[in-house]
Amino acid sequence: MVGYIKFADDLSAWFGKVFAWCIMAMTIGVGYEVVVRYLFNAPTPWAFDISYMLYGTLFMMAGAYTLSRDGHVRGDFIYRLWRPRTQAAVELVLYFLFFFPGVLALIFAGWRYASRSWRYLEVSSNSPANIPIFHFKSVIIAAGILLLVQGIAQVFRCIICLKTGTWLRAADDVEETEKILMEAKTLDALKQGSEAVDIPAGRVGGKDGRDDRK
Repeated sequence: MVGYIKFADDLSAWFGKVFAWCIMAMTIGVGYEVVVRYLFNAPTPWAFDISYMLYGTLFMMAGAYTLSRDGHVRGDFIYRLWRPRTQAAVELVLYFLFFFPGVLALIFAGWRYASRSWRYLEVSSNSPANIPIFHFKSVIIAAGILLLVQGIAQVFRCIICLKTGTWLRAADDVEETEKILMEAKTLDALKQGSEAVDIPAGRVGGKDGRDDRK
């Protein structure tokens, strides 16, 4: 199971980091559109289509990557109070009740949606440029498959946690500047021997800050 988790994490990370470059392409495209529109009064017919396709591709293809890093938003005001085994048990049930049915529906519905678009080589109706969008709709299927692969890895994580009582942590990754600064401030306070330190969640112990030593 650990081997599969590493494979899925690496696969999701590779796709997530590759498609993250979409944000650069979108920034260049939108920047170019702003310059030619307002300085040269020559707006492009393709900027809108390119921007939503690139952003949509980035959003979809980064889903599995975000899941592998436990980065999706969770209303954890109750969840974080549970012990790791309780967290794992609840997550395991919810994956089978909601996650896998939703992802499978995304794949099968996306297949019908994309195949119909490929049959007549659909183009965008949002601009006169006739930008092809049939390939863009194929992203739905690819994103669903990646989520399915990563979802199985998350189920294995739950099983391991149920057996051991601790979460198998995801690989270190890019963190928000605010979180880095908070952790640095906390470490400084600990070094100075402060007794009243508010330790930020996510660094000590199990998932979402729970201390696995308890």
